[in-house]
This record gives sequence, C-alpha cells and structure tokens, in this order.
Amino acid sequence: MYSGLFLLRLAVGVIFIYHAIPKLRDPQKMASGAGWTNLQVLGLGIIEFMGAVSLIGGVSTRFSALVLAIVMVGAMYHKIKKWHVPFMSAGSTGWEFDFLLFCANLTIYLKH
Repeated sequence: MYSGLFLLRLAVGVIFIYHAIPKLRDPQKMASGAGWTNLQVLGLGIIEFMGAVSLIGGVSTRFSALVLAIVMVGAMYHKIKKWHVPFMSAGSTGWEFDFLLFCANLTIYLKH
C-alpha cells in the first residue's frame, strides 16, 4: 500500500516539477499567453515546485497534495470557463490531464 502511494507521489511530483520549471525560468512567456502577470506565473511556479518537492520527499504531504489539488481546480476552471477547452481535444490538450492530476492529489490527501 505504502509503495503504491510513494509511486503516485513520485509521479505527481515529477509532473509538477516538469511543469513548474518553465514558469520559473521564463514567467513572461506564460504570462503573455495566459493573460496573467509575471508575478502570478512566478508564484504559481513556486507553489508547484515546492509542492512537488514536498510530495516526493514525504514532508507535509497531505497539505501539499491539497494545495496542488486546488491548483488543478484553478487550471480546470480556466480551461473550462475562460478558454472553453473541451474535456478531450484532438490535436491539443483538453482538461482530462488536469482532472487526473486533481484526482491523484486528492487520493494522496485522503490516503496519507
């Protein structure tokens, strides 16, 4: 049971680190595409990176999983309500991956 949770934490953590790095390296690039400020993108990148490291390291795991689940709710909100992205989309990403990450973080929160 615990090894399965660790693998889930590791996978989710790696994904969030992968997605946080571009936000930390060049926040202006994402900010211009998303209609956000550089500070908002940088803050999101820090939250994603720190939450991911926490999940992988097993430190404040429940709190980090809850914060990252909330981040994913925000991502889904933007895709569904603001950008009108369908659940699945041929040729581009829908919000199915965001939903999966939300569920994974919720599972970590509930089972840890």
